[in-house]
Amino acid sequence: MRRFEILEPKSIQEACGILAEKEDVKLIAGGTALLILIKQGIFLPKTLVNLKKIKGGSEITYSPADGLRVGGLASIYDIESTPVVRQHYPLLAQACHVVANIRIRNMATIGGNLAHADYQSDPPAALVALGASVELTNRNRVRKVKLADFLIGSYETSLEPDELLTALLVPPPSPDTRCTYIKFTTRSSEDRPCAGVAALVRYSNSICEEARVVVGAVSPAPVVVADQDRVNGIKLTSDLIREIAQEAGELVDPIDDLRGTVDYKRQLVKVLVRRALTGCVAEAAA
Repeated sequence: MRRFEILEPKSIQEACGILAEKEDVKLIAGGTALLILIKQGIFLPKTLVNLKKIKGGSEITYSPADGLRVGGLASIYDIESTPVVRQHYPLLAQACHVVANIRIRNMATIGGNLAHADYQSDPPAALVALGASVELTNRNRVRKVKLADFLIGSYETSLEPDELLTALLVPPPSPDTRCTYIKFTTRSSEDRPCAGVAALVRYSNSICEEARVVVGAVSPAPVVVADQDRVNGIKLTSDLIREIAQEAGELVDPIDDLRGTVDYKRQLVKVLVRRALTGCVAEAAA
C-alpha cells in the first residue's frame, strides 16, 4: 500500500509555504477527482496537502459594487444553494445544480473543479459567459486571471506549481439579463456532459444590448461562440440565431471520445446553441 505524508495547513499562507518548499505535492479538498487518479496510479505523490482545515476558505460573499466572491473551498452545492447566487447569478446556480449528483456536489469544491480543468465539466462554460476570474495566490503575491485565460486546455491551466486557487470572482450582473444553461448527456442525467451551452441575453425594445454564448465540454476549453461584438445593437431574429448556431458548430474543436464523434458533437452544438438563444430571447420578450 502506498503511504502518503498528509499535511493540514490552517491558513492559505501556510499552504503556499508548503507548495514552495516541498516537491511531489498534491492538494486535496473534496477529492472527487484526485482520489480516483491516485487509485488508478496516475498520480502517486509523496505528500498530500489537505486544504479543508483552512479557515474562511469556503466563504461566499456578494456586493452590488464588486460582485460575487467564492472561496476556492466552497462546494458545488454551497454555490448552487446560496441565496445571493440563485438571485443574482441564476446561470451559475443552474450549471452547478446539474453537476453529477448531490453526493458529489457536497464534496467537490469549485477551486478543485477549475484547477483540475476537466473539459467535461459544467461550471466553466457558465463562468466564462459571466466574465469570471480566478484569484491565484502564492507566498509572495496574489494575482487575478480571467477564467477564459486560466483554462488553457484539457487538464491544463495557467496555475503555477507554487500557487493555490484561492477564490472565484464574478463581476456584478447586468440588469434584466435572461440566461440558460443546457446540458446534454448521452447516458444518465448524472453523467458528465457530452456538451453544455451557457447563454446570456439582455434585450431592450427588441434590440439585443448584451449577449454571450459559450460552449463547454466539447473542446479542450470553453469556446465563446457569440459575444457582444457579434450581436449587440441588432435584433436576434430566428434566421440570425440559426446563423450563429451554424457558426458555433464550426468554431468548436470537438474531442472525439466515448460520448460522441467529432461530427456528432458539431451537430449537437448547433442544436443546443439554437435552443439556448431562442429560449433566452423568448423569455426576454415575455
